[in-house]
Amino acid sequence: MTSDYREIFGAEGPLARVLPGYSFRPEQAAMAKAVARALANREPLLVEAGTGTGKTFAYLVPAMLSGRSAIISTGTRTLQDQLFRRDVPMLAQALGMPLKIALLKGRSNYLCRHRLDLASHQGSLLDGERGAARTLGRVMRWASTTKSGDLAELADLPEQSPLWPSITSTRDNCIGQECRQFSRCHVMEARRAAQAADVVIVNHHLLLADLALKDEGFGDLLPGADAIILDEAHQVPETAAQFFGKSWSARQAELLARDAAAELKAAGVQAPPLSAALEDIGRRIDGLRRTLSGGAPRRDWTQLADAFLDELADLERALGAAAAALEEVGAGAGTANCARRARALASTLAALRGASDEQGVRGVETGAAGFALQFTPFEIAARLRECVQARPCAWVFTSATLAIGADFSHFAARVGLPDARTLCIDSPFDYRNQARIFLPPSMPDPKSPAYGDAFIDACAPLLEAGGGRAFLLYTSYRGLREGVEALRRRFPDPPFPVMVQGEAPREVLLMRFRELGNAVLLATGSFWEGVDVKGEALSIVAIDKLPFASPDDPLLAARLEGIRRRGGNGFTEYQLPQAVLALKQGVGRLIRDFDDFGVIVIADPRVATKSYGRAFLAALPPSPVITDAASGARFLSEHLTKRDPVATAAAGAG
Repeated sequence: MTSDYREIFGAEGPLARVLPGYSFRPEQAAMAKAVARALANREPLLVEAGTGTGKTFAYLVPAMLSGRSAIISTGTRTLQDQLFRRDVPMLAQALGMPLKIALLKGRSNYLCRHRLDLASHQGSLLDGERGAARTLGRVMRWASTTKSGDLAELADLPEQSPLWPSITSTRDNCIGQECRQFSRCHVMEARRAAQAADVVIVNHHLLLADLALKDEGFGDLLPGADAIILDEAHQVPETAAQFFGKSWSARQAELLARDAAAELKAAGVQAPPLSAALEDIGRRIDGLRRTLSGGAPRRDWTQLADAFLDELADLERALGAAAAALEEVGAGAGTANCARRARALASTLAALRGASDEQGVRGVETGAAGFALQFTPFEIAARLRECVQARPCAWVFTSATLAIGADFSHFAARVGLPDARTLCIDSPFDYRNQARIFLPPSMPDPKSPAYGDAFIDACAPLLEAGGGRAFLLYTSYRGLREGVEALRRRFPDPPFPVMVQGEAPREVLLMRFRELGNAVLLATGSFWEGVDVKGEALSIVAIDKLPFASPDDPLLAARLEGIRRRGGNGFTEYQLPQAVLALKQGVGRLIRDFDDFGVIVIADPRVATKSYGRAFLAALPPSPVITDAASGARFLSEHLTKRDPVATAAAGAG
């Protein structure tokens, strides 16, 4: 293994010969060297790599050159697909290293042939979805030709389609080797390809499910891996909490009842006692819904009515009765699996009802799909540490936002690795010349009804000077709605295209934003990270408020309660560091390339008026801070004029 990556990443190296527009970045070589050391020593490493470092190549190159097998885990499907379809094959070619690469997604992304057969037999499955029979026919035609079974091949089948869960499997409803389609199972084929690959690309949900659930029916992904590299690692703690807690949903029970009915119909079996037991489950769920109607969407366990708790106990007994009836029917592997699912749902319900409030927070959430019971542990750090220690390989956690300044203690504590080696690499971008940070003066209190209009008024001179070209990022959907109304009042006939999150899928909005070149996009959380718009199409990133998590968030409540019980300060230990990291993510949308430029707007007056504001300012890029909108407008106009004088003149005239 090479000890100095400057030759590989240098101007005369193999990457420069293959990649158009390639340039040497010493920060990239430094990160690669640190990753190589972690691989050689089989040790954990935490790396914050500033935007523009090229961290993807910085961990892929040493992983490939090490000759060891590696699992690359990402926080988004977008990055997962980019790694599989572009980055890894490109590097393998550049380095002259033929590799076996596998893309592995969760079960819900692959067609289940057995459940497709059930769907074709279950006519009632199609009720309530317009055109569902036609859609099912299209899926069946595709199923006869697909090799991978990846539902992403069906571009016209949205994930929200009611058909989706009916033609995919879950860990609970998969019948494993007893399935008649087992030899042709797409999930099994994908797992076999992963086991034979040199590089396996997964996402955090799948990796953590494998860690937490040990899906023995399909083998463990991890024993054969020499390195596990987690990109977008700042998402790991929140994702882990979902898998190390407990959850139970009405949807799970309803799908069980429907699947059991489908299995009986497919087997041609009449079982009145079982039908009655399944109907009893439906009645119990309807009763629980009625007790929850009209209340808050999120309720703690202590706020639940006695009638709800009593009905839960009855539902647990109904699930047990359904399991017994299914076992008695004995109509094959399908009904046997439904019996196991019913037992598991009853067991989970019992565990939730009896969970200790000393270890976590219990609650109920209601929504369009029904209701769900959740238990969120106060801490998941110990579980994550056990997972790392149980697998003696290199663990590399990397993101553009892991540290507060150069301090990794917050993130390291959350993943249970307080003693891990750390590396903080600054961005190679010239923020002093490429950007300005605008702190609008005289902003009202963020809770003021006038705040939405004041935010738009503060941004207006920049929008006019830039001719649009902006992300207006909000910390809540309520703020977004108020912002849309405020923008319409300020610009009744806007001289730039206006786009709003929710009008189209995120990727469609981003594609339009890039193509238009002068749009203004108003959005919330999903646009704060994982969004890459290079060039002058994005020259303003404006953030309405400091991104403190909602106090109604059950994960936040669990964390704060756990800190309180051990005598800590939830604000300074958790809320403030999380908000600082979130702000870094949002601000990071602006400068994505060496030629980018623009203005960052932080409108929240608490940055200047509260003592904790210093933590936010210290986390911002080293750009000059201005408090005069006219200065920001001149900065934009000057840079746009250098790029395209004609277009700038036209924008000013408009």
